[in-house]
Amino acid sequence: MKETKALCDVLPGEVVTVKELLTRGNMRRRLIDIGLTEDTEVKCIGRSPFGDPSAYMIRGAVIAIRREDSGSVLVSAM
Repeated sequence: MKETKALCDVLPGEVVTVKELLTRGNMRRRLIDIGLTEDTEVKCIGRSPFGDPSAYMIRGAVIAIRREDSGSVLVSAM
């Protein structure tokens, strides 16, 4: 079984697959709306100079997500 980690721990250039969203309520809805659903491929494009937020390629769009929010997205390496 592949190791699971939080999306905020993915390094730039790394490609992962979404496994689970641990958040509830409005934030969960927002993450689903931007395409973070189970088995979605996500690539970390880069991080801001201070490390927060990070940019991710999700379904062809580059989206910046704060560490606080990306920490609730569990992913595994491809």
